[in-house]
Amino acid sequence: MDNFRTPNRSAKRSHAVDGFSSPKPQTAPVRQQFASNYQPQKAPSLDSFHRSDGFSSSALPSPVDTKAPLDNEGFKSKRKQRGTKPRRSKFKKVMRGGFVLLMVAALLSGGIAGYGYLKARQVFQGGGNAAALQKDVDPVKLKGEGDGRINIVMLGIGGKGHDGPYLTDTILIASIDPVQNESSLLSIPRDLWVRPDGNSAYKINAVFAFAHDAALAKGSSENDAVKAGASASERILTSVLGIPIHYYVVVDFSGFEQAVNTIGGLDINVTADTAVAETLYDESTHKTFVLNEQPGIHHMDGQTTLFYSRSRHTSARGDFARADRQRQVLEAFKEKVEGAGTYANPVKVTQLLSSFGDHVRTDLTINEVSRLYDIGKVITPDKTASISLADIKDPLVTTGSQDGQSIVMPRAGLYDYTDIQSFVRNSLRDSFLKNENASIAILNGTSISGLAGKESAYLKGYGYNVGTVGDAPTKTYTKSVLVDMRSGAKKYTLSYIQKRLGITAVTALPDPAIKAGAADFVLILGTEAKTADTTTP
Repeated sequence: MDNFRTPNRSAKRSHAVDGFSSPKPQTAPVRQQFASNYQPQKAPSLDSFHRSDGFSSSALPSPVDTKAPLDNEGFKSKRKQRGTKPRRSKFKKVMRGGFVLLMVAALLSGGIAGYGYLKARQVFQGGGNAAALQKDVDPVKLKGEGDGRINIVMLGIGGKGHDGPYLTDTILIASIDPVQNESSLLSIPRDLWVRPDGNSAYKINAVFAFAHDAALAKGSSENDAVKAGASASERILTSVLGIPIHYYVVVDFSGFEQAVNTIGGLDINVTADTAVAETLYDESTHKTFVLNEQPGIHHMDGQTTLFYSRSRHTSARGDFARADRQRQVLEAFKEKVEGAGTYANPVKVTQLLSSFGDHVRTDLTINEVSRLYDIGKVITPDKTASISLADIKDPLVTTGSQDGQSIVMPRAGLYDYTDIQSFVRNSLRDSFLKNENASIAILNGTSISGLAGKESAYLKGYGYNVGTVGDAPTKTYTKSVLVDMRSGAKKYTLSYIQKRLGITAVTALPDPAIKAGAADFVLILGTEAKTADTTTP
């Protein structure tokens, strides 16, 4: 489905979620075989995902038919100066940068590394695509608002030795702005109730698992089943958040635990909101573990860090505090690796890759990682943000119940992601829209009351800078007119808004009585826009 308006704007905009980019095809591109630790297996029935909570992920519900909406319920390496700097290949450059995105956390500062081309090829399978990775990208290659950033989803699964190994109990979006050299980390509540196919509904952490096992049941290889799970997760996240997801990284918990131990553990500043006291059961060792992390600085080994980031039952904010802890752990991981001189130590880099190498897979390529390293190495800590849908001061989600389960849902109502989309699009504002910051004046050229205001809200929801909102001197416009007052100087905004509105811009005002002021673009609405649903999608 094309998410931009066609030149015929008489078709009513759907209030249903569509995101920015067209949904990815059901059949993912062929990539190399998935990690050796993910062995092909007989597809279990969906019921096999039901299990107890605790250290284990929460139970995966069976899909239920919910066609009708329900009511609302409550990571710089230092080089010795030796005169002329030697030239390095892209791959060596990546190795110097360290370990690709260290499970997305390092994405924030630059790098995933490898020791040996074949080893790296097992990790970097390729298949994703972000036009914004290119330098001086042609606006035509940007599908829509949001494509000016590089958005990567990290999916944390239990993996081998865990019950329900393909439930994504960690879902994080790393978003990189290559123009402003900024990055953000956004956590998604695992219990967010979604409807991936428009009919069946279940928690978002089950999307990967269901798609993975459905592919296995149809005879797909384990590798293709994993790709199917990742693609399904990308699609639902695009739909819910309203931003394109360009790449994925799938990591199992054993890999992360080993990596934390490799760097000597983490020092975590536990706050009152992230404190935990819980007895957990480790499915991989069949032992109980007492977790008691109260406010203060705590040094945690791999197992403790993993349990800390997964615990939620003794936190007042439950799954929301859990999401805060996961972002906190990833940031601490990145800072520890940066401060420990890991990237200047070949032995340590090799050890780190050994920890992650067989436990992480991504559709990034070596060249793409090299470009990410170039971008990430200039992103300073003050340019890295951590954002949440469950901010204490202004939460966009709340808890509720569905099908006998505790769930997370939008405060606006079940399946109503409009506020979430507007928040995410503006928090992760498109790099080129943000850089150009073009001002748009919107004038109502009809007698339809409130049309300009509604269009303003619609465009603001996509991150546009709307200035003047008012009436045109005359009310006889039948077709909308977009005027580019800068004659193409702000090319990215021009490309985006033409696609969004389905209008080709002109460079002269149709009426000398219109005063554009300092506006870069003037949008005059005609009556053909009257049937459009101009609420923020």
